[in-house]
Amino acid sequence: MANLGHVNDEEFETKVLGSGEPVLVDFWAEWCGPCHMVSPAVEEIGNEQAGLSVVKLNIDENPEATRKYQVLSIPSLILFKNGEEAARLVGARPKEAILKELQPHLG
Repeated sequence: MANLGHVNDEEFETKVLGSGEPVLVDFWAEWCGPCHMVSPAVEEIGNEQAGLSVVKLNIDENPEATRKYQVLSIPSLILFKNGEEAARLVGARPKEAILKELQPHLG
């Protein structure tokens, strides 16, 4: 149920890849309308799902992680588990749809 807030390129390895629990990274940008639409759902998931951390990464300010994980469209939600990408959701979608995609990888 930990919600780490924002993460940057420098912290990515320790806070995301080095985390002992799954971490959902919301790749977003200030100018992205759909990112703002999906943000409340992502925050709710972070607050409701035990054993899941949720962080946001601004792609404009953090090009390294954005490039490394080939984030070409936003919003992109990438679930990392044990330092590896476990699931990727591209585009805005409702909370229920996000949870449905993540469920096989959680708990």
